This record gives sequence, structure tokens and C-alpha cells, in this order.
Amino acid sequence: MSKPSASEPISIGVLWPGDVSRAAELGKNFAGALQFSQEQSDEIGLVITELATNLIRHASGGTIRVSPAIDGERTGIAIESLDNGPGIPDVERAIGDGYSTAGGLGLGLGTVNRIMDEFEIHCGNKGGTQIVCRRWQRATVSSLPYGGIAFAAATRPYRGLPENGDSFLFKQWDRSALVGVIDGLGHGPFAQRASQTARQYIERHFDQPLDGLFRGTGRASRATRGVVMALARIDLAKERLTVASVGNVEVRLVSSPQRLNLIVRRGIIGLNAPSPVPAEHPWTSDTLLIMHSDGLKTHWDWSEFRELQAAPPAVIAKQLLVRLGKPDDDATVIVARSAE
Repeated sequence: MSKPSASEPISIGVLWPGDVSRAAELGKNFAGALQFSQEQSDEIGLVITELATNLIRHASGGTIRVSPAIDGERTGIAIESLDNGPGIPDVERAIGDGYSTAGGLGLGLGTVNRIMDEFEIHCGNKGGTQIVCRRWQRATVSSLPYGGIAFAAATRPYRGLPENGDSFLFKQWDRSALVGVIDGLGHGPFAQRASQTARQYIERHFDQPLDGLFRGTGRASRATRGVVMALARIDLAKERLTVASVGNVEVRLVSSPQRLNLIVRRGIIGLNAPSPVPAEHPWTSDTLLIMHSDGLKTHWDWSEFRELQAAPPAVIAKQLLVRLGKPDDDATVIVARSAE
């Protein structure tokens, strides 16, 4: 089977089981022509397999279209699924793992959400479904370069429990970084599963806009207890910090030229969370970012820790956890500042 041209969209009719593997192979070849790696191309083939299988299972067939995606400086691949079936009664529920109306495992659209960066479903009033998803070329994650971000985290589980319901993440690429704290609802193994599910989604899509990260995390977390979280993106080139939060994760800035004006939305991501409201803030070489779960006391003042002002982030994070951590809750604190 010859590889398609990277500039020419392809359209594949899907009516029989054999068409599923054909569509997946064509899609993998198309992704390779767009310079996606072999592993990434295999994942795109899996997405097409899931979408094409759904066409046969739920709509008696349809069409898969694959084309290049371009958005400003970003390039990637777009996959579209079209059918004239009965539509999807509950779109958001259908995206969560474990939902099925045809006796399957209900993993198809959840898999698509985890792999692709953007995912939209449109259902017509008289039936028919259009699914459009995009995968962008991923930025390369780097180790700490000169002039990057220095970062550290301290975390521990609820007293007496082996599982930690909190998780955290830090990704750095080019002159940008993403920092986050995620708190699974409750404690123990189910809270841990929720927070790890959310973390895994974000780590796969770390360089996407914050609102998209929250939306995709909510879809990925629907089969879990749900989470609350805060994410902060640092853009060193523009000297800007962008923060978004849903739930009771504390975000503080120390030595900042102005107060952080963050609107915290209440809700549980994966269950009933509203869309976050990202807030932008100046980032300077003196800014110290502190984020922590509600396993730390919320009513504290930095004046109590002024001796730590010049300390490395690892020292600050550990001291905050030791002095503010509650024994009857999972507790996590992360600290980030510009590296010297």
C-alpha cells in the first residue's frame, strides 16, 4: 500500500469490518508522511480503528477523512468521522470510558480523547454524527536548561494509607513550563486512580491551551471519582504566567509585582465542573510560585517563612509540607521559580 501525499486529504468509506483495518493503515501512512514518529503513527491508527469500528457498530457505516491540520505555527493531523446514524444521546457521557450502547467495552471514544489533542462531536437534529479530532506535533520536553525553571515537589499520603490521592506534574520545553497539582476526590486507591488518570492525560497533552487540558481531563476522568486541580503555564519568553483552577487547590505568588487575580471555579473535574477561567500574570526572575492541595492549611502567611526566601525550591516545598501539612489528608506542595 503506497503512502499518501502529506498535502492531499484522503477519504475512506467504511461499510465492512475489512474497511476498518484499511482505514487505519492509510491513516498511519498519512501520519508518517506528516513526520509523526512510528509510535505516534500507530496511535493515530488506533484512533481511526476506534472511530471506524464505531461507524459499523452504531451507524451501519460511514466515512473517515484524514487531512493535514494547520493552526498558525502548529501543524498536525485531522481525522473526521461522518455517518448518518441515530446520533449520540449524551455526547459528553459517551466520551468517558465505560459507556456503550451496543454491548462493547465503551473504550472507543475515551481512547480517542486520550490520544488526540482536540476532540469535537456534532450531532444533527435528525440524526447523523460528525466527529473531528486533531493531533498536533508535540513539543520536545527538555531537562532544566540555563535560564529555565527550577522546580520541586513534596508529597505524602493520608496518615496510615499506602496510596496517595494527590499527584503533581512538571513539564518544561523550549522557554515554557507547565506546573500542576491534582487532588483526587477522597482518599485511598480510588482517589489515587482519579489523580493518576488526570495526570496521565495532561502529560500526554502538556503543551496545549489550559482550557483544552481541563476539558480533556474532565472527559478522561469520567470513569473515576473525579479530581480538583490547578495548572500554571510559565512563558519565559513573554514573561507571563497563566493559571487556571477548578476546586480547592491553593495558588500563591511570592515577590510578585502585583496580586494574582485568579477566579477559582467550584466543582469536580470529571463530574460537574464548570470551565476554568485562565488568569494571566507577570512573571519575573524574582517570582516564586507555590501551589498546594487542601492537605496543607490554607490560612498561612509567607511572613512565617521569610527565612526560606532564597532557599532552593526543594527546601521550601519540604518545609511547607512539614509545617503546614494535615495528618488526616493527602498533602502535596510544589514550588517553582526562574533558575539562576
